[in-house]
Amino acid sequence: MKYSIQMTEKDACAYGTALPISTKTSVEICRALRNKTYTAAKELLANVIAENAPVAFLRYKHNVGHRKGPMAAGRYPGKASRNILQILESAAANAANKGLAVGALVVKHISAHNGPKTMHYGRNHGEAKRTHIQIVLTETKTAAKKTPKRVGKEKAVEKKIEKKTEASA
Repeated sequence: MKYSIQMTEKDACAYGTALPISTKTSVEICRALRNKTYTAAKELLANVIAENAPVAFLRYKHNVGHRKGPMAAGRYPGKASRNILQILESAAANAANKGLAVGALVVKHISAHNGPKTMHYGRNHGEAKRTHIQIVLTETKTAAKKTPKRVGKEKAVEKKIEKKTEASA
Protein backbone atom coordinates (compact mmCIF):
# COMPACT_ATOMS: atom_id res chain seq x y z
CA MET A 1 0.00 0.00 0.00
CA LYS A 2 1.30 3.43 -0.89
CA TYR A 3 -0.12 6.50 0.77
CA SER A 4 0.79 10.12 0.32
CA ILE A 5 1.24 10.93 4.01
CA GLN A 6 4.20 13.13 4.88
CA MET A 7 5.99 11.35 7.72
CA THR A 8 8.39 13.16 10.03
CA GLU A 9 10.74 11.96 12.76
CA LYS A 10 8.06 12.64 15.38
CA ASP A 11 5.56 10.29 13.72
CA ALA A 12 4.86 6.62 14.34
CA CYS A 13 2.61 4.49 12.16
CA ALA A 14 0.93 1.09 12.16
CA TYR A 15 -0.98 -0.80 9.48
CA GLY A 16 -3.69 -3.42 9.56
CA THR A 17 -4.11 -5.25 6.25
CA ALA A 18 -7.00 -7.42 5.13
CA LEU A 19 -8.86 -7.16 8.44
CA PRO A 20 -12.19 -9.05 8.53
CA ILE A 21 -14.25 -5.95 9.38
CA SER A 22 -16.66 -3.74 7.50
CA THR A 23 -15.10 -0.86 5.60
CA LYS A 24 -18.13 1.37 6.13
CA THR A 25 -18.10 1.05 9.92
CA SER A 26 -14.32 1.45 9.91
CA VAL A 27 -14.66 4.75 8.02
CA GLU A 28 -17.06 6.05 10.68
CA ILE A 29 -14.80 4.95 13.55
CA CYS A 30 -11.78 6.55 11.86
CA ARG A 31 -13.68 9.81 11.47
CA ALA A 32 -14.52 9.75 15.20
CA LEU A 33 -10.87 9.15 16.19
CA ARG A 34 -9.18 11.65 13.88
CA ASN A 35 -7.27 14.48 15.65
CA LYS A 36 -7.89 13.02 19.12
CA THR A 37 -5.20 12.33 21.67
CA TYR A 38 -4.06 8.74 22.10
CA THR A 39 -5.63 8.40 25.53
CA ALA A 40 -8.97 9.89 24.39
CA ALA A 41 -9.06 7.63 21.32
CA LYS A 42 -8.26 4.55 23.41
CA GLU A 43 -10.94 5.48 25.94
CA LEU A 44 -13.53 6.05 23.20
CA LEU A 45 -12.82 2.65 21.63
CA ALA A 46 -13.05 0.96 25.04
CA ASN A 47 -16.43 2.64 25.65
CA VAL A 48 -17.69 1.57 22.22
CA ILE A 49 -16.65 -2.04 22.89
CA ALA A 50 -18.45 -1.93 26.26
CA GLU A 51 -21.45 -0.27 24.53
CA ASN A 52 -21.28 2.80 26.75
CA ALA A 53 -20.65 5.30 23.93
CA PRO A 54 -21.95 4.96 20.36
CA VAL A 55 -20.11 6.01 17.22
CA ALA A 56 -21.96 8.62 15.18
CA PHE A 57 -22.70 7.47 11.64
CA LEU A 58 -22.64 10.52 9.41
CA ARG A 59 -21.93 9.05 5.99
CA TYR A 60 -23.24 5.48 5.97
CA LYS A 61 -26.42 6.10 7.97
CA HIS A 62 -29.18 4.52 5.88
CA ASN A 63 -31.48 2.47 8.18
CA VAL A 64 -29.32 3.20 11.24
CA GLY A 65 -31.22 3.91 14.45
CA HIS A 66 -30.95 7.08 16.52
CA ARG A 67 -29.09 7.25 19.84
CA LYS A 68 -29.58 9.29 22.99
CA GLY A 69 -28.10 12.77 23.15
CA PRO A 70 -27.18 15.18 20.38
CA MET A 71 -26.23 12.35 18.03
CA ALA A 72 -28.63 11.33 15.28
CA ALA A 73 -27.67 7.96 13.78
CA GLY A 74 -25.15 5.78 15.56
CA ARG A 75 -24.06 2.24 16.41
CA TYR A 76 -21.76 0.24 18.68
CA PRO A 77 -19.38 -1.47 16.21
CA GLY A 78 -17.52 -3.71 18.65
CA LYS A 79 -15.68 -5.99 16.23
CA ALA A 80 -14.24 -3.14 14.19
CA SER A 81 -13.40 -1.20 17.37
CA ARG A 82 -11.42 -4.14 18.78
CA ASN A 83 -9.34 -4.42 15.61
CA ILE A 84 -8.70 -0.68 15.39
CA LEU A 85 -7.77 -0.59 19.10
CA GLN A 86 -5.10 -3.24 18.49
CA ILE A 87 -3.62 -1.20 15.64
CA LEU A 88 -3.76 1.98 17.75
CA GLU A 89 -1.87 0.26 20.56
CA SER A 90 0.66 -1.04 18.04
CA ALA A 91 1.23 2.50 16.76
CA ALA A 92 1.71 3.72 20.35
CA ALA A 93 4.25 0.94 20.96
CA ASN A 94 6.08 2.01 17.79
CA ALA A 95 6.08 5.59 19.09
CA ALA A 96 7.49 4.47 22.44
CA ASN A 97 10.16 2.50 20.59
CA LYS A 98 11.12 5.69 18.72
CA GLY A 99 11.43 7.51 22.04
CA LEU A 100 8.29 9.64 21.75
CA ALA A 101 6.18 10.48 24.82
CA VAL A 102 3.09 8.26 24.73
CA GLY A 103 1.07 10.77 26.76
CA ALA A 104 1.64 13.48 24.13
CA LEU A 105 0.52 11.51 21.06
CA VAL A 106 -2.24 12.67 18.73
CA VAL A 107 -3.90 10.74 15.90
CA LYS A 108 -2.52 12.69 12.91
CA HIS A 109 -3.90 10.38 10.22
CA ILE A 110 -6.26 7.42 10.31
CA SER A 111 -7.92 5.90 7.27
CA ALA A 112 -9.86 2.84 6.18
CA HIS A 113 -9.73 1.43 2.65
CA ASN A 114 -11.22 -1.56 0.87
CA GLY A 115 -9.16 -4.72 1.13
CA PRO A 116 -8.84 -7.67 -1.26
CA LYS A 117 -11.94 -9.49 -2.48
CA THR A 118 -12.09 -13.04 -1.12
CA MET A 119 -14.85 -15.49 -1.92
CA HIS A 120 -16.70 -17.66 0.57
CA TYR A 121 -16.80 -21.34 -0.30
CA GLY A 122 -20.05 -23.25 -0.55
CA ARG A 123 -23.57 -23.01 -1.84
CA ASN A 124 -24.31 -19.55 -0.43
CA HIS A 125 -21.11 -17.91 -1.53
CA GLY A 126 -20.29 -14.23 -1.62
CA GLU A 127 -17.48 -11.83 -1.00
CA ALA A 128 -15.94 -11.50 2.45
CA LYS A 129 -15.43 -8.08 4.01
CA ARG A 130 -11.79 -7.01 4.13
CA THR A 131 -10.41 -3.63 5.17
CA HIS A 132 -7.01 -1.95 5.33
CA ILE A 133 -6.42 0.44 8.25
CA GLN A 134 -3.57 2.94 8.55
CA ILE A 135 -2.84 4.96 11.70
CA VAL A 136 -0.20 7.68 12.08
CA LEU A 137 0.46 9.14 15.54
CA THR A 138 2.48 12.30 16.07
CA GLU A 139 3.94 13.93 19.15
CA THR A 140 2.44 17.32 19.95
CA LYS A 141 4.54 20.39 20.63
CA THR A 142 2.00 21.78 23.10
CA ALA A 143 2.51 18.87 25.51
CA ALA A 144 5.91 20.21 26.47
CA LYS A 145 4.51 23.74 26.81
CA LYS A 146 1.70 22.71 29.17
CA THR A 147 4.01 22.56 32.17
CA PRO A 148 2.86 25.35 34.50
CA LYS A 149 5.22 28.26 34.94
CA ARG A 150 5.62 29.74 38.39
CA VAL A 151 4.58 33.29 38.97
CA GLY A 152 6.99 35.69 40.67
CA LYS A 153 4.83 35.96 43.82
CA GLU A 154 4.76 32.18 44.23
CA LYS A 155 8.56 32.06 44.03
CA ALA A 156 8.84 34.78 46.67
CA VAL A 157 6.45 32.91 48.99
CA GLU A 158 8.43 29.70 48.52
CA LYS A 159 11.68 31.51 49.37
CA LYS A 160 10.12 32.89 52.59
CA ILE A 161 8.97 29.40 53.56
CA GLU A 162 12.43 27.98 52.89
CA LYS A 163 14.04 30.71 55.04
CA LYS A 164 11.63 29.99 57.91
CA THR A 165 12.35 26.25 57.77
CA GLU A 166 16.11 26.87 57.67
CA ALA A 167 15.89 29.27 60.62
CA SER A 168 13.83 26.84 62.70
CA ALA A 169 16.21 23.94 61.98
